Amino acid sequence: MSKTPRILLTGFTPFGNDVINPSWEAVRLLHDERIADHRVVAHLLPTAFDDSRRELEAAMREVAPSILIGVGLAGGRSRLSIERVAINVQDARLPDNTGAQPIDEPVLAGGPAAYFSTLPIKAMLAALQAEGLPVEISNTAGTYVCNHIAYLMLHEAAQRKGMRAGFIHIPYLPEQVVHLPQAPSMAKQDVVRALTLAMRVAASQVIDDKLGAGTLD
Repeated sequence: MSKTPRILLTGFTPFGNDVINPSWEAVRLLHDERIADHRVVAHLLPTAFDDSRRELEAAMREVAPSILIGVGLAGGRSRLSIERVAINVQDARLPDNTGAQPIDEPVLAGGPAAYFSTLPIKAMLAALQAEGLPVEISNTAGTYVCNHIAYLMLHEAAQRKGMRAGFIHIPYLPEQVVHLPQAPSMAKQDVVRALTLAMRVAASQVIDDKLGAGTLD
């Protein structure tokens, strides 16, 4: 009997002044779900450059996923951001949770300058839009731990036949912006619904749709 293919879905621990990280609050609710004949395995990553890499590598050995999807917080964004690209740069505006603060260092020495998502990001975009969810294609995953993990996921996928990977940023949860009146947020149930739809598309479609979703700036 063939093994059920798996989606490794990761979220992060809180960082900075936050006491929760909405990425993990949403991701953990999807653990062990069955989506498009795949089993979802949720995994918590530390918001730390070196530790997150070790934890990701351990999770990949344990789970042996066919699809990798990282989820992270982008406080200040008003939409779910399906990331198009991860770059080989670590440039931390604030220290990670271990106190490390790499400045202008590569994620992987000698690695490509960038990797593009290998998920059907335009099809994912269309599916979420059809459900009335605010979503966009983003052309920057930042230079902090989210981009670090996105790059590592795409690097791993590039080395393994049939594996695909990508990254999604999400806004704050409403309870995080009680004292940040200008900051946008998104309800947890909408984030969970969006991630479910995104995974369904990723698991069932390999060739992406041809849709215009670029920016002018």
